Amino acid sequence: MVFAVSLPFLNEIVALFLVSVLIAYICYKIKLVPIAGFLIAGVIIGPNALGLVQDIELVDMLAEIGIILLLFTIGIEFSLEKLARIRKAILVGGGLQVGLSIASVVGILFLFEVDWKVAVYTGCLVALSSTAIILGLLSEQGKTDTPTGRLSLAVLIFQDLAIIAMVLLVPILSGQSDSVS
Repeated sequence: MVFAVSLPFLNEIVALFLVSVLIAYICYKIKLVPIAGFLIAGVIIGPNALGLVQDIELVDMLAEIGIILLLFTIGIEFSLEKLARIRKAILVGGGLQVGLSIASVVGILFLFEVDWKVAVYTGCLVALSSTAIILGLLSEQGKTDTPTGRLSLAVLIFQDLAIIAMVLLVPILSGQSDSVS
């Protein structure tokens, strides 16, 4: 007895994996970071180029699962004791990075006479990095437990915590501050 299983998204997943493996191999050969290759793969097989992947919601779901697994893997390597040891770097390094990034963007945008609310919002966006991408790169290079890796982690932790304050700031900047109470 033959059972037929219909997986409408199977072709897209296969295309995604095949192109990603090919691009990752090419990146490895030319000594380019694979993450850049994966971005290129997305452009190539996405709906705006070859159109091999049309279901963006499927890709978003798979990406979220991938990020969860990546962060879980990184979390296994770190303990609360390690985080406690780098708490000063989290507060000082992260605070300086976020604060100086926001201040720099606001300063530059003020030169172009951009509204202060837009300047602060843009500064907040620029101040944030992708935790998943940076931790993935550090892990791939075996640098998560180096001084650079620990400082990067500290800054990323601060950025992730700063997102909470930034989310609360958005209604204020948009003029809807009464929704934050």
